[in-house]
Amino acid sequence: MGIKHWVANVQMVRLKRKAELVSFNIPSDLLRTRHILVCLPGGLRELTLVKQFLPTITTLFRQSDIMLLAMPGIQVTDIYPRKGFQIITPSMDQLGWSGLPKRTFLSNLQSYNFDMVLDMNLEESLFTASVLLSIPKAIRVGRGNHLGKPFYNLEIKTKYLRDERNIYRSMLETLGNLMNRRTALTEIDSAEEAQEA
Repeated sequence: MGIKHWVANVQMVRLKRKAELVSFNIPSDLLRTRHILVCLPGGLRELTLVKQFLPTITTLFRQSDIMLLAMPGIQVTDIYPRKGFQIITPSMDQLGWSGLPKRTFLSNLQSYNFDMVLDMNLEESLFTASVLLSIPKAIRVGRGNHLGKPFYNLEIKTKYLRDERNIYRSMLETLGNLMNRRTALTEIDSAEEAQEA
């Protein structure tokens, strides 16, 4: 572990101590979301998988503005279409020496007043963890057995451990079930079951 990683971990410990846990109501607060931040993963394979689930996210949150947050230094504009999404890619000058985002970048994110942050990272990322803690009033959704409290106030556990596609699918289906909305995924599953019968 390098000195930068060690400094970033010390900064995260401080941020975790200051973190606020905000309660919310299901499904009413999920249905009222108007500004959503989707934290994209850092790997190319995961990025292409998440891209397949963007229509499901827009179906679940029809009335919401959805912004995509890329990992620092990764250009996703070639992979992701701009149709209906704003893409935020932090530049290296928006990061501190340890790799965590600077306060100016975090305050810029806070100015969007996100109601929900959906973390699609499957690997631990100190950058994403600091973003999650910087938006305390939002519903922060992530995969169970990943970061936990205080980073998420809604963890979705899945029976899948390594199958990224099914992990993403399970997370979004669970959100759809909590909101009493059918997703494109459940409609596809229903059509497949009808064909098999």
